[in-house]
Amino acid sequence: MTVDLNSLLGQIGKDKGINKAILIEAIESAMLSAARKHFGHNLNLETKFNEDTGEIEVIQFKTVVEAVEDPATEILLAEARKEFDSEAMVGDELGKKLNTEALGRIAAQTAKQVIIQKVRDAERGVIFEEYKDSKGELINGIVQRYDRGNLIVNLGRTEAVLPKREQISRERYRQGDRLRSMILDIDRSARGPQIILTRSHPDFLKKLFELEVPEIAEKIIEIKGVAREPGERAKIAVYSSDPSVDPVGACVGIKGSRVQAVVQELRGERIDIITWTPDEPSFVARALSPAEVSRVVVDEDDHGMEVIVADDQLSLAIGRRGQNVKLASKLSGWKIDVRSVTVAEEESKRARASLEAIPGVEFTYAELLFQEGYRSAKEVAEATVEELSEIESVTPEMASEFIKSARDYAAKLESDGILEESESAGGVSDLDKLVLAAELKERLIRGGFRTIQSLVVAEPEQILAVEGVGEPELAAVRDATDNFLRSTPPR
Repeated sequence: MTVDLNSLLGQIGKDKGINKAILIEAIESAMLSAARKHFGHNLNLETKFNEDTGEIEVIQFKTVVEAVEDPATEILLAEARKEFDSEAMVGDELGKKLNTEALGRIAAQTAKQVIIQKVRDAERGVIFEEYKDSKGELINGIVQRYDRGNLIVNLGRTEAVLPKREQISRERYRQGDRLRSMILDIDRSARGPQIILTRSHPDFLKKLFELEVPEIAEKIIEIKGVAREPGERAKIAVYSSDPSVDPVGACVGIKGSRVQAVVQELRGERIDIITWTPDEPSFVARALSPAEVSRVVVDEDDHGMEVIVADDQLSLAIGRRGQNVKLASKLSGWKIDVRSVTVAEEESKRARASLEAIPGVEFTYAELLFQEGYRSAKEVAEATVEELSEIESVTPEMASEFIKSARDYAAKLESDGILEESESAGGVSDLDKLVLAAELKERLIRGGFRTIQSLVVAEPEQILAVEGVGEPELAAVRDATDNFLRSTPPR
């Protein structure tokens, strides 16, 4: 190789940010591969970069022996002393520089490919080292192209990929557009760009607020949680360690300047900013904003909350396509069941009536059972003595009597073919607010769908599993729930 590689390697190293030693190692390896292909794989070859001449030298080594068995790797002692070193001894390894001009075009092409790959690998290593501690940081780039749905972004010194799954579905980009995103991961094993970006991750929204709100960077305001339906709606919970600083006001900014900057970056994604509180029922009520909550009933065992709202607040609490309640549930970590006041009061009335109907259970104890979460004689019949004994003022003897009476009462109702009112499908439900055929409503209620929320968040397969419900009925249910939720008053 007659080209002076010193200046060439120096320039590549400067442009790519790669250590010269790594490049030299790559070229030595490439030349060794090409030399073996040309001269033969059975030879003992070694390559070395000559700093003085700027050339890659290919050296063939042979071992000095008394009797040659392999001419490719061995040489007679007499011949070695004549051609190489007059003081050569048996066992010595002697090297001879080969003429690399004889490698030919094919070997040179092989060397070129190996060099390109080695340089590329070295470059990827440099990029990895540069970005390995940058996970979670915001970064700006220029849109290059789409590749099978993934967006390739130029970051300057390297390319990154914004996978389809990390994009906001309704966003579209053209070549040359500026793009802000967050570094989600650095995948050194990836065949393409190894820097993975995201715009749909909840932490991307969090980072945007950190950028726009100085109080967050100063640790005065803390972001306690983020929940997103990317491109549609998001909720963010904030808390201030300084009582004099309003966390919501600080995040909104003067005339909404700060939150609008984030909304603009997310191309119109609606954002609800909520004050975090350690009181979880209160926080859940706030998370359902802008709906006004009447009361919250906590079920610690099921880690759920039954949220009661006024009838005219039901559609607002659920939100279009169930977004509001889904995001509130994600943000709080609680399973949320939204019910209207009318349905909640009717269910309470029926449950109390069922408990009071158990022979031997006085009104006071029926109320205690109701407050503990029991809603029918059947539920009391299925309870254990230990469970009922945990209720205040209920002794084990009383608990045993209650359970026996409840079992007898439930058995009598069953033998008479009577459903308890709490189990009946004919009672009041949120479904009464939907424009649906009465027969279809009854099927849905018997199938376990007693609330509009349960229908909105259900998968199509779950609704189709109800007896007597097919594709036409499913379409009718979807239309009815959509029409009801569109009645949500403007925010």
